[in-house]
Amino acid sequence: MSPASTGASTTVGAVPSAAVSDSRLTPGAPGYRRMSLALFLAGVATFALLYSTQALLPLISDDLGVAASEASWTVAAATGGLALFVLPMSALSERFGRRTVMTASLAVAVTVGLLVPFAPSLPALVGLRALQGAALAGLPASATAYLAEEVRPRALVTAIGLFVAGNSVGGMSGRVITGWVAQVWGWRVAVGVIGVIAVGCAVAFRLLLPAPRHFTAGSLRPRVLAGTVRDHLANPLLRRLYAIGALFMTVFGGVYTVIGYRLTAEPFGLPQGIIGSIFLVYLVGTVSASTAGRLVGRLGRRGALYLAGGTTAAGLVLSLAQSVPLVLLGLVLITAGFFAGHAVASSAVSRTATTGRAQASALYQSAYYVGSSAGSTVGAVAFHAAGWAGTVGVGLLAVAGVATITLLGTRAARLAAQPAHA
Repeated sequence: MSPASTGASTTVGAVPSAAVSDSRLTPGAPGYRRMSLALFLAGVATFALLYSTQALLPLISDDLGVAASEASWTVAAATGGLALFVLPMSALSERFGRRTVMTASLAVAVTVGLLVPFAPSLPALVGLRALQGAALAGLPASATAYLAEEVRPRALVTAIGLFVAGNSVGGMSGRVITGWVAQVWGWRVAVGVIGVIAVGCAVAFRLLLPAPRHFTAGSLRPRVLAGTVRDHLANPLLRRLYAIGALFMTVFGGVYTVIGYRLTAEPFGLPQGIIGSIFLVYLVGTVSASTAGRLVGRLGRRGALYLAGGTTAAGLVLSLAQSVPLVLLGLVLITAGFFAGHAVASSAVSRTATTGRAQASALYQSAYYVGSSAGSTVGAVAFHAAGWAGTVGVGLLAVAGVATITLLGTRAARLAAQPAHA
């Protein structure tokens, strides 16, 4: 396998190897711009579809006559479906190519997205959302594996940060658009509009994404896949990164699943359109994700994770205030911390795994979306039992887990750096 395929750098050797290494994309190159825009749009479509019902949960509860904990399954089913299928889809991408799998996944997901508005009951809605999440599973792991193969290592954090930034824009625009549309025409029309927007993103993605130049087809044999997964899970650093991704997403999933219920209730009593606009704070996530590379350059990976976790915790505490401006500031901090931490952790996975990158990324994405499903469900249950303070308590426990795992990683690095004794 060539150095470009493995991610190894070449400092000496034959000219052909250097040429292969040099052919990987760098910022400023025309192919890099097309790739960045294509994956940005894929990120927009992924998060817009995946969380299309999240800002609408109070309306879904009223329309279908269900409680918050039941309506939250329209979010948990989608993220759970993604978590379950991301590993099998990553295996398909190893065999048939990243671009092929991403294109097929988006095609199925947007088709289901156009059917979601016609769901006659909560079980039907949850079923369609689970299918949509399973289809979207082909995007996250394949995208990060594609970037790891096609982009030079020094630009990898920035490139993945741009993909994550697309996630934040998709999550933000989906919630804002659905909030205002639903206020006038109801939640069904709102999710239908998101489906149409996602169709446009999917078409543009396929037209823009450059053909892969460094992909090497792998095997679909179950034994080979199981061995690759076992090797990744045996890596202590990868295990820590998977746990960190899951815990960050537990916070994020819980907060944004419940926040609509909190803001429609007293003392706030905000209308659906205004609640949807609250999600404009996702733009902060776009900035924090896209600058994650510079943050790692200044503080190192673990330093960046400490800062991201601390920022998230501060936002959780601030969100307890009974004031809309302070709650909004808390959401800004939570969003900035989450997206920075996610970009740092996911890019570290891609750089750590030199083989089976799609499986390494898939395991991260699986843990990440398990965290989202857990956060959505547990956060809603905690809100039902103890109000917003209960949801914040769940989030703070998750952030404490991030800090503990990062601290263990710091300690392990120090021990590894000490000279061995006879």
